[in-house]
Amino acid sequence: MQRWRGTQAAPGGWGRAVTTIGVFDGVHRGHQQVIGHVVKRAGELGVQSVVLTFDPHPSEVVRPGSHPAVLSEPSRKAELIEALGVDVLCVIPFTVEYSHLSPEAFVHDALVEHLHTSLVVVGENFRFGHKAAGDLQLLHRLGRTFGFGVEGAPLVAEEGTVFSSTYIRACVDAGDVVAATRALGRPHRVEGVVVRGDQRGRELGFPTANLLTSANAAIPADGIYAAWVTRDRDRVSHPAAVSIGTNPTFSGKERRVESYILDFTGDIYGERISVDFVERLREQRTYTGIEPLIEQIRDDVAQTRRVLERPVC
Repeated sequence: MQRWRGTQAAPGGWGRAVTTIGVFDGVHRGHQQVIGHVVKRAGELGVQSVVLTFDPHPSEVVRPGSHPAVLSEPSRKAELIEALGVDVLCVIPFTVEYSHLSPEAFVHDALVEHLHTSLVVVGENFRFGHKAAGDLQLLHRLGRTFGFGVEGAPLVAEEGTVFSSTYIRACVDAGDVVAATRALGRPHRVEGVVVRGDQRGRELGFPTANLLTSANAAIPADGIYAAWVTRDRDRVSHPAAVSIGTNPTFSGKERRVESYILDFTGDIYGERISVDFVERLREQRTYTGIEPLIEQIRDDVAQTRRVLERPVC
């Protein structure tokens, strides 16, 4: 997959394309359906498939300080999109100036002038241009003007729930990582670098990897989770019991993501790892002493093993 920074990166002699547009945070099941259709239609038409996205998130530019929690880091998002068979991922640097483009100007500049789009595929709730003034109906009209087709993809839903990035963020924020998995089509992932903490887990006999995440990462609600931890260096996954919270037993103040990796003794300080959340085991609790806490951790580890040994349906 080619990766471009801005539509002006399209090479000379660039042909035609089937294009989709969106932030695609999480690359959830709804996104997968749209992008999969783009790849399919591009193959049928014998042209390139293009995913057009933005960085930073438009909300942060339009309303500074309102950046939504990030479901997938940029590199992870690119990996997920590439796995769907896309030919080109084009990331538009989203600025205040760019946010002021009218729907008509955006379509002419990005889709017509640079990408030579022959077909646009978007979700039926797609909005675009300054103040999100453009909708699917306007896109159809512009398509007739500039000579490209438009196909609206239905939203993906299950039992009346539409799968969207907003819905998944709400699931993660509530600690319902099982529902998030159902909407994403895979476990929710948090990535970061392992840094030194208070070493308290080591003193208790359960050393943990303290994860430094990006500022806007979508962190699940406080509690204990069964998860898989993967080291970037070897891509090997290990079962882990993960604690999220402030360690109230020790009057902690800083919210942390700490992973006790089962049956593992290596030194991974400074390494980048990812945590895939499978199930929330319980809420965070305060204990009256060390022994009750250790006993609870033992139970959490045993429960983690049971959860992660279950066959994947």
